[in-house]
Amino acid sequence: MGPTLILLAILGVILLIGIVIIFWGISIYNGLVTLRNRFKNAFAQIDVQLKRRYDLIPNLVETAKGYMQHERQTLEAVIAARNGAVSAQKQAAADPGDARAITTLSGAETALTGTLGRLFAVMEAYPDLKANQNMLALQEELTSTENKIAFARQAYNDGVTTYNTARETFPSNIIAGFFAFKEAALFEVTNQAEKEAVKVSF
Repeated sequence: MGPTLILLAILGVILLIGIVIIFWGISIYNGLVTLRNRFKNAFAQIDVQLKRRYDLIPNLVETAKGYMQHERQTLEAVIAARNGAVSAQKQAAADPGDARAITTLSGAETALTGTLGRLFAVMEAYPDLKANQNMLALQEELTSTENKIAFARQAYNDGVTTYNTARETFPSNIIAGFFAFKEAALFEVTNQAEKEAVKVSF
């Protein structure tokens, strides 16, 4: 075998290795994109339920207002917390891959859950309100929505964990670093009350 053939063989091997590396990189890149899109889609399911929850809360407060005229501070706190959560939800929905926005939303949801919990505790002292048909219907809808949020959040967190694991493990981390695949944040439960969901039964 002459020197030219040996050189061609070496160049062929180098070219083949280069092609393999390129396809390997493309495969990893596409896998990371798929995982990122999957957790973003999972957030979209949370987003739908959060909007439903935010729509129910003003109706709940309006119904309660007729019976709880001396509890204005509690009702205003619920609306303020709801408005804060709506703002945080809009930011997170704009980019579910933004870890800071998701963390802010988690905090806003925790605050809203806390104020709702206080509202329901105060409602215990108003038997006429507890028997109101509109309030009972809202209670049922809110309970259903809370359950859907919990399931959607679990799916989102599973998707984020899979994505973060992929972007952190070798050799995927090389491609993730080169193409700036950022770490995604879990939609974390930050207190025991939220873990148990809002108890809306009277």
